[in-house]
Formats: sequence, structure tokens, C-alpha cells
Amino acid sequence: MIASVITSETDVKRTNVEREAAVEARLDRIPANPYLWKLIALLSLGGFFEFYELFMTAFISPGLVRSGIFHVGSNGLFHLPDQAAFASVTFLGLFLGTITLGGIADHWGRRAAFRGFAFWYAAATTLMAMQNTAIAIDTVRLMCAIAIGAQLITLDTYASEIVPRDHRGRAFALSFAIIQTAVPVLALLGWLLVPHAPLHIQGWRWLVLMGGAGSFVVWILCRFLPESPRWLARNGLLEDAERVTSVFERHAETHLGHPLPAPKALTPKSVVKDNFAEILRPPYRSRTIILTVFHFFQAIAFYGFGNWLPALVNAQNHNALRSAQVSFLITLAFPIGPLLWSTIAEMYERKWQIVGAAVGTAVFGLLFAAHTAPLGLVVLGILITLMNSLLGCSSHAYQAELFPTRIRARAVGFVYSWGRLSTAFTSLVIGFLFQRFGTAGVFGLIAFAMFVVVVAVGVFGPHTRGLTLEQISD
Repeated sequence: MIASVITSETDVKRTNVEREAAVEARLDRIPANPYLWKLIALLSLGGFFEFYELFMTAFISPGLVRSGIFHVGSNGLFHLPDQAAFASVTFLGLFLGTITLGGIADHWGRRAAFRGFAFWYAAATTLMAMQNTAIAIDTVRLMCAIAIGAQLITLDTYASEIVPRDHRGRAFALSFAIIQTAVPVLALLGWLLVPHAPLHIQGWRWLVLMGGAGSFVVWILCRFLPESPRWLARNGLLEDAERVTSVFERHAETHLGHPLPAPKALTPKSVVKDNFAEILRPPYRSRTIILTVFHFFQAIAFYGFGNWLPALVNAQNHNALRSAQVSFLITLAFPIGPLLWSTIAEMYERKWQIVGAAVGTAVFGLLFAAHTAPLGLVVLGILITLMNSLLGCSSHAYQAELFPTRIRARAVGFVYSWGRLSTAFTSLVIGFLFQRFGTAGVFGLIAFAMFVVVVAVGVFGPHTRGLTLEQISD
């Protein structure tokens, strides 16, 4: 009797493992289709307002100074400018969100976590627009950033799991094109609103309120997102996983006009219990170290340039009006970059895309520090932005590929968090270098950071091109 019960339980487990493998195989043979891109666009809309919040620092700071809330000079945290303190608090919150809340998406599901963080961010951002002191703004900003940090890794995790292997790079590139449109939108709104007070409300408050309102809209729209079939299958919800996968297949077949080919048979693998400590053991330990080092240093370049763009341009040009125009022209490259890189996303190994982008960022950054003419600043600023864009697109896809579904959100959150922590401190370092050495000091730091990225990823990073998530994680 006992033996038959044990045999029966073993058979059920074996069947469940086979069904999970079948879901993975069915997903990976689905071609690109409008339904898939609609889901990516909806996720990206959520990411748009997260990016809007991340880059808000540079564009609302002049308004905060004009209103008397922020002060010019060494009056902020650690006797550095209030803008540096504001940026530092932002990235401290991002660090806390990524390193502590990534597990929510692994336990509650990608969809529930994505919506929950969107609501949290929207509420906190709306509250920030009502504050009148630097301390209060920094405190609420910390709460906003915690939600954003968790939201962005949930987006990466979800997108990597619903997009077939042959389209992951392009999907992330197109997603970034939507997300990074937030930067020129911010620059334009900052140009039009921050110097004024429409309806007797200070312009910087309008910028903040728009971000919160947009995220509330995303929270409502994302109720139509399906849950990740891979997450459902991995958590034993096989009927739901098969149902959602059937929806993906049905939309693809409608687009194609004929049935999909039979999925390739995958070797079922035994279920491994979730254990976050896996990322510190082979084969994931080396990947964890590589990505931790990568994120710690790449964030210096990405956010060091983006968050200080108007100030860097003004330091080189010494013309406030012309600098605002130059900064806006440079930000137009943010959404163009991912569209450009989407054409090569699947042509080259992702690790080499990261290395090439890092080299380009270092070279163009050092040239930027040596130029003062507006045209040269625009051209070099656009080139830096394009390189940063390639770095972001390729690395977001790359990091999500390197860990298994059972711990993907927590693992990505852990490695991603070190970039946030580094920026929390390097925002203060950049403020110091900018005050003492100008743009040359800032881009010297960025060039060093990019050298470390080239060594870490170029020498030690694994290959992922053409492999399924399951093959990479093994």
C-alpha cells in the first residue's frame, strides 16, 4: 500500500515536470506577433514613468532652486549641492528596493508585483509634489525610489520570460525605446514648465505630478496583463500556465494564418527547491560576481551622464539658454538609440555589445570634456547617449538570461542593486569632482568605470546567443 502511494506521488511529480517542460517548449517556438508586442509595450509604459522619475533630478532641480527649496553651493548633504544629495537619496532608495523587494515577484507573481509597485510609486510621487522643504522632498523621494527599484527588475524578469529566445534582444531594445522616450519628454516639459507656474502651481510640481498620474494609469491598464506562464508552471499552477500559453499561441496563429509547428521536445528536469543562496554557489556564483561588478561600475556612466547632463553642458558652454537647447537635442537620442540597436540585437553576442558600448562611452566622454562649441557638444552628447543606450538594452536582456526562473527576480534584484548603491555614493563623488575639476573630472571617473566593465564582462561573461533561458541557466 505504502509503496503504491509513493509510486503514485512519483508519477505525479514526473508528469508535472514534463508538463512544465512542455510549457517552456511551447513558449519558445512562438514567433513575434502583435499580441506579444502589445504586452511588451504595456510593460514598457510602466517602465516609461519609472525612467521619468529616475531622470527627473536634472530637470526639476532648477525649479527647486528657484523656489528656494534647494540651494546653490555646498549646503546639502555632506556639504555638497542639494542636487547631489537628492540624486544620492534616489539611488539609495533604488538599492533598497532592488535588494530587498525582488523576492516579491518570485513569490507573488510578476503581474501582481508589477502593479503593486506601480501604485506605490504613483502615490509616493504625488505626495512628493506637495512638499516644501529639502528634507521632506528627499524623504519622500526615498520612498518613491524603493518602489521604482523593485519595479524595474520585475519588468526585466517578466519580459525575459514571455519573449521567445530568438526575439529577446529585439524586445528589450524596443522596450527601451519606449522607456527612454521619458528623457526627452522630461527635457521638453522642464524647458516649458519649470521656469513658470501654470495655474499658480510651480513648474517643478507639475513635472512631479505628471509622473505620478501616469503611473496611476499604468496601474489600471496592467490589470489586463497575463501572468508569466513560466512563473505559473514553476509554482505548480500548471493548468493556468497551459491556459495562458494557449492564449499566446492562439494570437500567434491568428497573426500567421496557420497553426504553429509542434514544439521541440525538451528534456524534463527535476524540480529544484527555491534557494536564493544558489546565486553564491556554482554555476551561478561567477555570474553573480560578474554582474555585481558590472552594475556597480556601469551605473556611474549611465546615470552620471544622464542626471548631470544640463549641468555638464552648461559648464562647457557657459550659456544657460543655449545649454538648455543643447541638452534637449541630446536627449532626443534616448529613444532613438534602442530603435537603432534593435536591428543588431540578435546579430551579435550580448556580452560583446556590452563591451563595445563601454568602450564607446569612455572615448566619447573624454572627447566631450574637451569641447565647448554647441555643435560638438550635441554630436558627442548624442554619441554618449547612444552608447549608454546600447549598454542598457543589452545588459538588461543579458542579466535576466543568466539565472533560472525560480530565483530570477531575486537574483536580478541582487546584482542590479549594486549599481544603485554605487550611484548613491558616486552621485556625491561626481558632485565633488564636478565642483573641483569640472567635466574633465566627471568623465575621467566614467572612463575608469567603463574600463572595469570591459574587463569584467569581456573576459569573464558567459555566452547566451541563440540559447533558451533553460539552457543558459543550466
